[in-house]
Amino acid sequence: MNDTNKKWLFLLILSVIWGSSFILIKKSLLGLTPYQLGALRTIITGLFLFSVGLKSLKSIKKEEWKWVVISGFLGSFIPAFLFAIAETEIDSAITSILNSLVPLNAILLGFAIFKIGFTKRQFVGVIIGFIGTSILILKGADLNPDQNYLYAGFVIISTVMYALNVNIIKKYLQNVKPLSIAAGNYVAIMIPAIVILLFTDFFSQNTYSNPDFKMSMVYVVILSFFGTALAKVIFNTLVQISTPVFASSVTYLMPIVALTWGLLDGETFGPLQFVASVIILLGVYLANKKKK
Repeated sequence: MNDTNKKWLFLLILSVIWGSSFILIKKSLLGLTPYQLGALRTIITGLFLFSVGLKSLKSIKKEEWKWVVISGFLGSFIPAFLFAIAETEIDSAITSILNSLVPLNAILLGFAIFKIGFTKRQFVGVIIGFIGTSILILKGADLNPDQNYLYAGFVIISTVMYALNVNIIKKYLQNVKPLSIAAGNYVAIMIPAIVILLFTDFFSQNTYSNPDFKMSMVYVVILSFFGTALAKVIFNTLVQISTPVFASSVTYLMPIVALTWGLLDGETFGPLQFVASVIILLGVYLANKKKK
């Protein structure tokens, strides 16, 4: 399979995995606090990655470790907590929709900081996708007037971090194996996660007596393996065989998956949201269409 077909396949797989992550976060929070969830997600993911990628760490050069560590905190550690905190107040589908700001941030930060150029078509595509996202946000606010949208700020901060991360991988870690990057990320963030977990009252009878605790742990394990460990390796590969803008376009497809899960979970999905989803797909197409 050539890189063109491979990148679209990876984009589709990631959209399904990460689009499902938001409902898993929502379900995990039934028996865990946001800080417990963020810490456990990091620790469990780290264990998965170390079991298959520990030997690959030898391939990381000394001068590359700085960027691997920064990538770990920006692309995994901090967002794991911010998304969990955000979903205590806003729906999983809305959180996924807000996450669609990543491609716009990737273009702006890539140009401003990393000197990575972009075409007019890419910019137009991102703007169209952002318009579709805005419609979804406004409709979500109408359907959920009691939600505290101040917590959307945590998601927006995360999108900036994700955008910085994709540009760092493209510019400084282009020649590092995707599994090495993922495993290296967690070398840096595992210990901070363990420390945080120790201060969250996780190891107490009060936590274990929660009737939702066992299922929450099941959801966290699924989230950690598929939504973080496996997805990070696929995503790092996608960044290397495409562009930061293309890779971050996964955040345009994720809301469609997340909204589908929301519908199955009893949330409302209106006709206008369907139209907005089509607009988002159009934006992805335009942002990644090659010139003839």
